[in-house]
Amino acid sequence: MVYKMIFKNTFLFLFLTIVSCGNCKKSIDTEKRTALNTTAETIEDQSIRTGADNHEDYLPILKNKKVGIVTNQTGILTQKIHLVDFLLDQKVNLQKIYAPEHGFRGTADAGELIKDGKDTKTGLPIISLYGNNKKPKNEQLAGIDIMVFDLQDVGARFYTYISSLHYVMEACAENNIPLLVLDRPNPNGGIIDGPILEKEFTSFVGMHPIPVLHGMTIGEYAKMINGEKWLKNGIQCQLEVIPCKNYKRDMFYDLPVKPSPNLPNAQAINLYASLCFFEGTNVSVGRGTDMQFQIYGSPYLKNTGFSFTPKPNLGAKDPVWNGVECFGENLTKIEKINRLELKWLIKAYKENSATKNTFFNDFFTKLAGTKKLQQQIENGNTEKEIRDSWKEGLEKFKITRKHYLIYQ
Repeated sequence: MVYKMIFKNTFLFLFLTIVSCGNCKKSIDTEKRTALNTTAETIEDQSIRTGADNHEDYLPILKNKKVGIVTNQTGILTQKIHLVDFLLDQKVNLQKIYAPEHGFRGTADAGELIKDGKDTKTGLPIISLYGNNKKPKNEQLAGIDIMVFDLQDVGARFYTYISSLHYVMEACAENNIPLLVLDRPNPNGGIIDGPILEKEFTSFVGMHPIPVLHGMTIGEYAKMINGEKWLKNGIQCQLEVIPCKNYKRDMFYDLPVKPSPNLPNAQAINLYASLCFFEGTNVSVGRGTDMQFQIYGSPYLKNTGFSFTPKPNLGAKDPVWNGVECFGENLTKIEKINRLELKWLIKAYKENSATKNTFFNDFFTKLAGTKKLQQQIENGNTEKEIRDSWKEGLEKFKITRKHYLIYQ
């Protein structure tokens, strides 16, 4: 009888232990799943959200208003939906699209005249903000209650989307139309470098006294334009910026689409500010190839084993040195640079000078925003000497810039 009771109790103990361990395993598995789900949610929550993605912040502002929008192919949400399509799906009363250089679909050549038209997908009228109509006219803003601005900038002074921003802000201020800027990360982060633009050299490729690389997002830049009273007669725009979330300036940000036809990838965007100076010389930056702003060359440079022949393609109907073999350098393997690089420009000038051919053209001064850079190169100044001449201007700019920063 005692043995039976011992056996029964032992069996019961073993049974309860097995059940308990099973429940324990289930509990651990559940905890693991919960932890994994939490981690996945955290990763997703920490991904960069552009201003356009934060629709809960701006849709209430647009409700029951007649809306104009300045955008192009870069105005997309994380889900690959274009902002125009998203706003229409949300029953926002879109009235007009205003398109910058390269047009609404972003396929036009740099400097190409863009005509007004109609978007074939939505039927919305498109007004070009390029050529002779860089600033929206009063009649083109008639009936608009609020303007939305969503363009992907690349952090360089001569990239004309910030010039379009200036003119849109000015037109909105003059017509008492609020402007809502949906912010996007600067793919060149916080790099601040280059000569400060001098007022006498103001043009559409340089409108403000800033360095070539300004280290700001387009939303921060809009705040600076307003705060420094750079608009005509010092007027200010009724501005609101919808910021990015989970974004810090030192984060790598690979653009989901090309910001313009000749900036095909992250490397081209990183090299753009340094190589764009060649647009004011007789050197090609690879327009008419599939390595735009990742190579440079001309017939007057030394044959070092690398050459290319520009031919018409999307974004370059008549490229520099069309059909002519150019010698230069392939920079596609270079690591990311964190400053404005002058060594390629100086090297090309020295090689070109030996051929007695004209190197600089009038556009160079507009890009540089000063005559000094060309003079320094022609005088044989070293890169260090040139860079040292920028220091005072850069330090003053950094102090001003601090007032308008949104992100760390």
